[in-house]
Amino acid sequence: MKINRDSDTVELNGPPQFEYGQKVRSRKTVRNDGTFPGKDIGDILVKKGDEGYVTSIGTFLQQFYIYGVDFVANGYRVGMKARELEGMTPIDGADMGC
Repeated sequence: MKINRDSDTVELNGPPQFEYGQKVRSRKTVRNDGTFPGKDIGDILVKKGDEGYVTSIGTFLQQFYIYGVDFVANGYRVGMKARELEGMTPIDGADMGC
């Protein structure tokens, strides 16, 4: 049985793209898929362009890093993949083109 994955890339082969406390911006609008308590399925949790801070780093399907991002302005902490985020601050002083 073949497992269907989002892509052929296994992010866990390298270090996380973002660090704890790093400021990030959402690249997409995120709606509740039923896993966010207190909100209806389909409710918008994060809008494209919302800014937040990485508060946790976990994994999903032994393939992706999932970043818990605290979006302070709306009071939500949402799990997102790296491709759904862009860094707002450099890691270790490196220039990230921001």
